Amino acid sequence: MRNDTQAHSTHALSRFQLFPFAALSASYFAHIGFFNPYLPLWLKDLGFSITLIGLLTAVQAATRVLAPYGWGWLSDHTGERVKLLRFCAGAALIFSAGLLVQGGVAWIALVLLFMFIHTSAMMPMSEAALAHLVSTEQGFDSRRYGRVRLWGSLGFLVTVFVAGAWFEAQGMQSFPVWAVGSLLALNVSVWWLPNRKEVAHHDQARPPVLSVLRQSKVQWFFATVFFHVLSHIGIYVFFSLYLDELGYSKTMIGVLWAVSVAAEIVWFFTQSRWLPKFSLSMWMFICAAAMVLRMVLTTWAAEWLWALLFAQLLHALTFATQHTACIALLSHHFPGRLRGRGQALYASIGYGVPGVLGALGGGALSEAYGLSSVYALSIATAVMACACAWQCTRLNQRP
Repeated sequence: MRNDTQAHSTHALSRFQLFPFAALSASYFAHIGFFNPYLPLWLKDLGFSITLIGLLTAVQAATRVLAPYGWGWLSDHTGERVKLLRFCAGAALIFSAGLLVQGGVAWIALVLLFMFIHTSAMMPMSEAALAHLVSTEQGFDSRRYGRVRLWGSLGFLVTVFVAGAWFEAQGMQSFPVWAVGSLLALNVSVWWLPNRKEVAHHDQARPPVLSVLRQSKVQWFFATVFFHVLSHIGIYVFFSLYLDELGYSKTMIGVLWAVSVAAEIVWFFTQSRWLPKFSLSMWMFICAAAMVLRMVLTTWAAEWLWALLFAQLLHALTFATQHTACIALLSHHFPGRLRGRGQALYASIGYGVPGVLGALGGGALSEAYGLSSVYALSIATAVMACACAWQCTRLNQRP
């Protein structure tokens, strides 16, 4: 009886520890849920060309190239992940107020730069702390991770749908107010996190990050992530503009975004049933194959709503499954004192560099050949992700 009580108490304590991370995930992705889909439309409403829109949206990806690793290094060496998260959230809120001031391209680029330098650091640090919390002696607990991460999807779902209906009725002028309000909510959730300092590692020998990166299966892992996310950039940056050009209303744009997020919520809630059926690297291959199909439908069948709805449902594989597999593999390849920098490398290699290339290259490509050309190229990069994931699977099958 006493052992049952202790087990129940431990389980309740674990759930209580996870609640603040769920709130942080919900508020962070609620901010992303309106900001990323509708930033291009706000910039279009200001009269900017697609090339300039691509340039300005690339600022977010550019900050992910170096900033996450810098913050990850600092959090690993100080152990003060929560304090750094609070600082980043507060700074992002202050800088977002700059969007309320009318300015040209240079002003908006500067405001976005300082905002994204701080927000781009938050998820790697939070994911590092969460991965540590949900890991046990048996390894990464995908069930607990999924139950926390689905709150981020719910936050995204609410704002992408509500903001779409709002902007359809009221116009895009209130976009800066939404930015400030959503970051204010993010600051509230960050201060709910327990202020626990992790063991700092500045007194230890230099962590062997380079030795981990020299491993072939780690290199193929990051290559898979690079090409997979590069295929996704057309969705992240140009999808709303693409749908708008095809004649879909802002409300329907919000619905299509919401469908993809609803699919990922279902996956995060049930993923512990499905993940054990294949190895993590095989799941990455399956996700890349699904990405090929998604881009084919988005490129050549976008005029049919049913095809776009099915393509968006594939987000359960192309994002949710792929993301969980990546977090679990990162926990394996970068354990303990390498955890923060492993997450930072994932943000930089997986989202920073592909984001810059995709946003800038996609902007230039769409100006020359139309927005559908971005998705046609994404088919090729998804095929490259398949090839890299297959090689990663082969290496992980070796004894």
